[in-house]
Amino acid sequence: METTSGEATQASAAAGRRQPPSARRTVDGYLLAHFPWYGLDEAFTGPRWLMQVGTAADGAVEHGSIGHGDEPSVRNEYAVGSTGEPRDKFAVVVTVAANPSRRSADGTGLLEATSVSSAAWLAGVGLLSLTWPGQMDHTLRDEWLEQQTEIAWALADDLSGPTWSTLSLPVDGVPASFHYQESEFGWVLAGSTREGVHLGAYGRGMSAYGLGFAMIKDIASYG
Repeated sequence: METTSGEATQASAAAGRRQPPSARRTVDGYLLAHFPWYGLDEAFTGPRWLMQVGTAADGAVEHGSIGHGDEPSVRNEYAVGSTGEPRDKFAVVVTVAANPSRRSADGTGLLEATSVSSAAWLAGVGLLSLTWPGQMDHTLRDEWLEQQTEIAWALADDLSGPTWSTLSLPVDGVPASFHYQESEFGWVLAGSTREGVHLGAYGRGMSAYGLGFAMIKDIASYG
């Protein structure tokens, strides 16, 4: 999923048109995945809900998101310098299959590789899609979203850069290192697991510190 800036712009437009999580709930796509899904571990006892899956050019499921806490809505009070307690408190875990560059199922082309940067970018775009800076109309927000998505991709492509710090969090009970970043809109993190997937996560109102991740034993139960 090493994507180009042009694809990033297209994705930003799609993100801006996303439906609320409650309108996207279906477990069917998750059941088609060839990789395990991850969410917050048992220490989190709040609501959990499905969001959506993403597919490759050949239709194979490549990534998907699981929400925790309040179902987020687009808020317009998260402008730079805004203060106050967020009304939505949520964390979303993005699972990305760790795939190398490979031929499509029909043999007509190559599918892009996935990486920790892929997880970081998907998490960053997910957070942006739920952000609406104050004093901004629909047209300006589309332009802002495209610009911020380009920035999110550049940041995700440079995980060793100064905007990222390192955070150790448990994955299946074992400490793992994550790239972590905070902004006025929320937080984003990304890392990998021993089970052949990359993890991204984003949230607002819930601290990333102290979170843990675990493989979901029965994704069908989310349906």
